[in-house]
Amino acid sequence: MAIAFHNASRSYDATRGVIRFWGYDSSMEAAFLITSSALQRMQPDAAGNEESLLAAFDRHRAQICHAAAKVYARGRKSFYELDAADF
Repeated sequence: MAIAFHNASRSYDATRGVIRFWGYDSSMEAAFLITSSALQRMQPDAAGNEESLLAAFDRHRAQICHAAAKVYARGRKSFYELDAADF
């Protein structure tokens, strides 16, 4: 079964400067991170603060989930990190 992103939850991790989100492969949960630099590449006018980065994530959710599915397909990990090179 392929990874699905039916959970709209996402959160900002200020310590790492990433947005966390989750996908599901059957009953298995997979954790994903997307870096602020990746979000700012997709939306250059996004500021580096929580509100702006979460808004950028929401605007580009379909593109992010598509890239996350490709990263997930490369192999199983404890979490998956997407950076600017993935877009």
